[in-house]
Amino acid sequence: MTTFAVVGAGWRAGFFWRAAEGVDDLECLGAVVRTPRELPVPTFGSLDEALAAGPDFLVTSTPWSVTPEVIGEAVRRGVPVLAETPPAPDLEGLRALWSEVGASDLVQVAEQYLLMPSHAARLALVRSGAIGTPTQVHVSSTHQYHAVSMMRGFLGRGRGPVTVRATRTTAPLVNPLVRDAWSGDDEPKEAATVLATIDFGDGRSGLYDFTDNQWHNQLRFRRLLVRGSHGELMDDRVVRLAGPETVLQSEITRYTSGRDLDLDGFDTEHLSHDGQVLYRNPYRGRRWMDEEIAIATLLDRTAAWVRGEGEPPYPLADGIHDHHVALAVEEALAADATVRTSTEAWH
Repeated sequence: MTTFAVVGAGWRAGFFWRAAEGVDDLECLGAVVRTPRELPVPTFGSLDEALAAGPDFLVTSTPWSVTPEVIGEAVRRGVPVLAETPPAPDLEGLRALWSEVGASDLVQVAEQYLLMPSHAARLALVRSGAIGTPTQVHVSSTHQYHAVSMMRGFLGRGRGPVTVRATRTTAPLVNPLVRDAWSGDDEPKEAATVLATIDFGDGRSGLYDFTDNQWHNQLRFRRLLVRGSHGELMDDRVVRLAGPETVLQSEITRYTSGRDLDLDGFDTEHLSHDGQVLYRNPYRGRRWMDEEIAIATLLDRTAAWVRGEGEPPYPLADGIHDHHVALAVEEALAADATVRTSTEAWH
């Protein structure tokens, strides 16, 4: 049994202890809270109390400004950490954190987007070579470091300087849903949209497109486009050159149980393309949504890494780099100028 403790007790923290309930050989020992409260897991009044319980690793689900302190303390004590995104709030903080703990190999980042079933299936298809060499990724679904992570993942790009250009516009938009409820407000309000191009070099680029609250606002589609040398993937549609004078169109399809007279219960089973399974849900029977599947997968991989049985799920250097690029988008907006990021120690 691999165990962990969560530092924090907010909305995001709950995903981790709920996921642990459905993952074999994984247990959440409890959560560190600043003030006493009732939770579904035991609570600790301090990090010292949590570490005294002997967790195999920590999950930080804390404010951006607090996370580096928790990471540093855990590393000083030799405890592996899975840190919620981003690991530090600004470039100065990222550099300081890397200087303090970068050499320890004890810190992973809780970047889960490419572990979601749809994205995992799309990534498998791109990596199969179906659309040739990926050259450009358009992401319009999530913000900042998450979008950068998706771009780099689909492009197969590592860490290094990038060139960023960005603009922001505003327009009226109804915001019917917030994080966990209907807003009850159907009056349009001004919402900002950020468009940015990110040049990763070597002919690889990304287009960032995010509107305020796009994570939750169902009046905006989530869009993903991956362009390759021999075709492209648009959400779940694929166009590709299959041979001389042969262009094919096809789709990634999701098979779910629980429809019509299937009485096994509603659940994601697998995603496939042209008769080939790209992704199988490892938690069938849990009836989880995609985000829960992604978080459980992340915890599973972290536990395997801690035991020495798996690769690092998302190293600190990658999480730091994603946020550095995201900060460059904000800098380009503020300066209304092209921004070229610097070469950093984590590259």
